[in-house]
Order: sequence, then structure tokens, then C-alpha cells
Amino acid sequence: MRAAQIIRRSMQMFGLLALIAAPAAAVTVTGLYSVEVPVASSQPEDLEQGYAEGLSRVFVRVSGTRDVLGNDGVDALLNDAESLLQSYQFLRSDENNHRLRMSFGAVGVNRALASVDAPVWGANRPLTLAWIAVEESGRRTLVHADAENGGADNQWRKVFQDAAIDRGLPVSLPPEDFRQDRELLSDIWGQFTSSLRSASEELEHDLISLVRVSRSGSQWRAGWVFDGMGLDSTEQSVTADTREELAARVIGRWAEMFADRYAVAGSDVGESPQVDIVVHGVTTLTDYAGVSSALEKLSPVTDAGATQARASQLKLRVVFSGEMEQLKQYIALDPRLVPLSDAEVSRIPVSESSDSGGGSDSAESGSEESVVQTPEGGVALAEDSAENTSATANPLFVYEPLLVDEEESEQAFESLYQVLHYRWQPASIIDPENGE
Repeated sequence: MRAAQIIRRSMQMFGLLALIAAPAAAVTVTGLYSVEVPVASSQPEDLEQGYAEGLSRVFVRVSGTRDVLGNDGVDALLNDAESLLQSYQFLRSDENNHRLRMSFGAVGVNRALASVDAPVWGANRPLTLAWIAVEESGRRTLVHADAENGGADNQWRKVFQDAAIDRGLPVSLPPEDFRQDRELLSDIWGQFTSSLRSASEELEHDLISLVRVSRSGSQWRAGWVFDGMGLDSTEQSVTADTREELAARVIGRWAEMFADRYAVAGSDVGESPQVDIVVHGVTTLTDYAGVSSALEKLSPVTDAGATQARASQLKLRVVFSGEMEQLKQYIALDPRLVPLSDAEVSRIPVSESSDSGGGSDSAESGSEESVVQTPEGGVALAEDSAENTSATANPLFVYEPLLVDEEESEQAFESLYQVLHYRWQPASIIDPENGE
């Protein structure tokens, strides 16, 4: 099987965007500020409770730790969660399993965390390839990405999938092709990283983790080691009563480890957010001047300066006011700046772009038709059926390739916002003089 096919199959089972032919594995979590929670009804008091629950989950994702919920001032922020909402959707269920789907403003959430002295972990995050061997009833099995039946393999895949989504941590599993490799299972169990390093060569990852799961008395136990990114290779472990709790504890420990490494201190967040914008098709000095002028004239932009120029690309650091979505809306008013689709971004060779990221908020596009957002930037209720929404898929939460080279990956992981990509198209298709 070709490497790209293996990667695609592995990532799709996590409900993630496939990392197709990407030379580096880092990814952008485009749904980091979107969440879905159960609610009793669409009554105001139930919605307010849902807002608070949703924001608390987003706080954990973005800070990287559940300890943030104990910070002084967090309860006040949760009580006023509606003020940080950008849009929401009420999913009605005939069986009273109603759900509330929400998207919070990235800038607002980051500032809120900073106000309570909490860390802020950005949207660009490293990808962990997890080799998980489970020993149960004297039999060892590999947790793989293609497990779809109702057996134990699928149960373990699902609990780790749900835990990864809950914490905003990019995690992939190997494809089914490795399931029958008994020697490989033994290597995972023995935590022989050199053997698994070879098996991982064709699978996208920033680092690998070898995890062995077994029964320990009445509890489940998971022990793991890391290989890559200079991490400590000694075994760590957790125990839990259920599969769900075990996966949550494993993924939670991983998220906290990365957050400790890459999160920005609240005092460093600053009042003025900034984002990197890569404009493709900039080939002349006239193009250079046109792009800079176009961005500088936008109302939300307070500063725009070029930081890198290579081949036909210009990278700018843009300081802006308001929310990210508002900045995108203003950019959309200039027909010369055409946003690149996710597919276009994923096809950019690393030789042409060493700082690629998600070009559009595809995490929110899955529900765009039924989520209402007012022109003033407020939100309004939209209803849909919860039965039409998959219980395992999360259309608000996907990963996109972040095509960076090895030297720039550390810097990319420390960025708070995803990189935006546009194509410069200065010539109008229709001439206003003669209509042609």
C-alpha cells in the first residue's frame, strides 16, 4: 500500500482531515474552539448551563490542563460564557438527548485565559502516532485505525478517538495492515522503540508512542514510552476502572506534557492578537506593494509587515483587533485576495511553503447552514435534529496539515493562531470599463 493511502486510512478513522503526501506531520486543530455538549432543553437556563459546560471544555483544550478550571476567576468567566460565543446550534432529539453545538471566539477565549493567569496553547500541535497493544483474556491485539466492528478493537479505537477530540490532541493510529504482525505486537509490548521506528517510516508523525494496555487486578493499566522530539523515553503509566477513563487519563497526560512545552504564559498573550498570513502568487515588487497595502488598509488591521519572501510567496505578520473571523470577513471584501481551500493548502510542497497551515475554518463548515450568526457579530438560535448528527463523528473538529520543515516546527507549535493562506489575484476577471 502506498504511503499516502496508509496515512489517509489511519487519519480518517479519527474523523480527521487526511494528511496527504505531507513532508512534515504537524497539524492545525481547526476546531479547537468548537464544542458540542448535551443539554436538557432549549430553555434559557439550560442553554446558559450548556454555554458554561462548553466553555469549560474549550478552556481545558486551549490551556492543555484541567487544572485551569480551579484558577481564581474562572467561575466568573464560565457564568458569562455567552459573551464569548460566536455561534451556536441546538440539536433537538425526539428521545430528549438534545445537544448544543457552539463555537467560541479564539481571541476572546485566549484573553479570558490570560486574565486568570492560565497558559494558552495554540492551534498548531504535534502529531503522535500511537502504537497501542491491548492484552485481554490472554490475547494481545493491536488498536488500529480501521476497526469498525462492535468488538473490543473498535471499543478501544473509539475511546482513544473521543479522548483525543476532547483534549484537542492530534493522535493517529496505524492501519489494519499491521494487525496480524505478531512480532510487532511483541515489540510494542516490550517497548522496543527502534523496531517501531522502522515500522513508522511511512506513517506521518512527529513522535511515536508505544502503549501497552492490560488488566491490573480490577483495573485497567496503560504504560507508555515516547520516541522523538527529545522527549523522556522512560515509561509512564496510569490506571483506571473503565476503558473510557483510562484513555482519557493517557491522552490527558500527553496533552499536559505538550502544553508544558509549547503553551504561552497568560502574561505573554497580549492585547493585540497577531496571525501569520501567507500570500501565494506574489512575483513582482508591484505585487508585494499591493498585498501589503491591501492588508494595511483593512479596518481591523493595526499593523502588517512582511517577515519572509520566498519563490512566489510572501509571509506577513498581521496585528489586528477583534476576532479572527472578523478579520477574514474584511479580507474577503478584497477580490484580489482569494482564500486557498484546504485541498489546495495540503498540496503545497514544503519546498515552496515552510509555514503552511489551515487556510479556512473547515471545522465549522460542517454546520454552517444551520448555525445562525448575526451581522453585528452576535448569535441566534438555530435548531436541527440530533438524530442527523453522527454520535461518533465531530464535524466541528478536524486536523489540517501544517506543512513546516523541521527547523520551523518548534516555532509553529508556539504560535497561537493557525496560518492563513491566500492567492494574490490582482487582475480583475471582468473589466469594469467595457464589461469584458
